[in-house]
Amino acid sequence: MPKTVDHDERRSMILGAFVTLAVRDGLHAVSMRSVAAEAGISLRLVQYYFKTKAGLMQSGLAMLENVSNERWEKRVLSLPEASTAKETLRALFAEALPTDRQRREFHLLWTAYAVLGQTDPEIPNHMVVAGPSRLLQRVVSLFRQGKALGEFDIELDADSEAAVLLGLIHGLSTAVMIGLQSGDAAMELLTCHLDRLDVGKK
Repeated sequence: MPKTVDHDERRSMILGAFVTLAVRDGLHAVSMRSVAAEAGISLRLVQYYFKTKAGLMQSGLAMLENVSNERWEKRVLSLPEASTAKETLRALFAEALPTDRQRREFHLLWTAYAVLGQTDPEIPNHMVVAGPSRLLQRVVSLFRQGKALGEFDIELDADSEAAVLLGLIHGLSTAVMIGLQSGDAAMELLTCHLDRLDVGKK
């Protein structure tokens, strides 16, 4: 009998080759032909799954977001059953800071996508913004949950604090990436900021 093709597995394999090349050579240097060579398959097969280079790069961006979210969810699931909003946010800090190979790759590639989003019509800026916008709304929800459960001051502006916190995460992640801050120091700074939002603290 002919072997059944696992299309999801094959797509993942191609996207894995894409990430390897983008990290090693830079996102701007990736082509469908080079991805095919890295994956050890034909160019036609890459074109079958992703049609165009733009389709490949856009799928790569979506994969980065999905993998990051899955890793955060895994951290959250490892927390005690009655985990708080603050604990969930600390899990986000631990996942966001580029302190291992996979998270460094994520931060490097996302930054490259952010730059291309300003100059390359194949990577529309709205696609780069979409992932952080979804994350922002989730952090807003966590702040609102924390307010409802008495973790944060009832007068806290969830939208503003979520925007500030994501700005800190992005900035400190870049600082860790370039060696300006250690991962431990960045984690401490983020935790201290979050602690200042406790009930009764101004």
